[in-house]
Amino acid sequence: MPRFRITRSIIPNLFTAMNMFAGFLSILNSSQGEYHYAAWLIIIAAIFDALDGAVARLTKSSSELGVELDSLSDIVSFGAAPAVLLYKSHLYSYDTVGILLAALLLLAGGFRLARFNVQLVGFEKAFFKGLPIPIAALTVSSFVLNYYNTAGGFTSFSEEIVIPLVVVLSILMVSKIKYDTIPKPSKENFKEKPYQFIFIFLAIIAAFITSGKAIFFIFVLIILFGIFRHIFNLFAKKI
Repeated sequence: MPRFRITRSIIPNLFTAMNMFAGFLSILNSSQGEYHYAAWLIIIAAIFDALDGAVARLTKSSSELGVELDSLSDIVSFGAAPAVLLYKSHLYSYDTVGILLAALLLLAGGFRLARFNVQLVGFEKAFFKGLPIPIAALTVSSFVLNYYNTAGGFTSFSEEIVIPLVVVLSILMVSKIKYDTIPKPSKENFKEKPYQFIFIFLAIIAAFITSGKAIFFIFVLIILFGIFRHIFNLFAKKI
């Protein structure tokens, strides 16, 4: 009779499963009109997503199965969940066009993850090609937390941002614009990338001081920095 064997990889895979579960709960809350809860659940899913990678490195249990499971979880939590969140909270008013716009986040995220898996060599990356799907999802969730009022929905100003936000995030996910990975805390990395650590430190302070309201603008800065750096590098090559 075969014996069930518990391996080290089960620990990070449990965090990955919690990521997927949080994404599923987010979809349920969106369908019930609880948009703030749905947005927070996407953020919780992102925390589990970060923890599964950290635990995999600590336990030295990174595997191809873990990579595939992580991508499947990400498409639920950071593709389907934000798409349903924006559709139920606002895009439903555009009928079929609203469905297609919401689906852009899911479809672009799926292509983004598929490309990442195909191009992955080893388990460490110095940068991402295209906007990482968790950043796109966190941008959406922080936007909803900032601008969606449970009493009256989005303000007239924020309503005008929803469609451009969806289109830009979708294009960036399938683009070839480079985005840096989060540096691991170590003396060597701090010496090599001091500005990244300073930005992370200031971002955390800003998030606490503003009770989370600055989080959306922090992600906007990250997105814009990647775009401007890409444009600068293109011009630098032509000179």
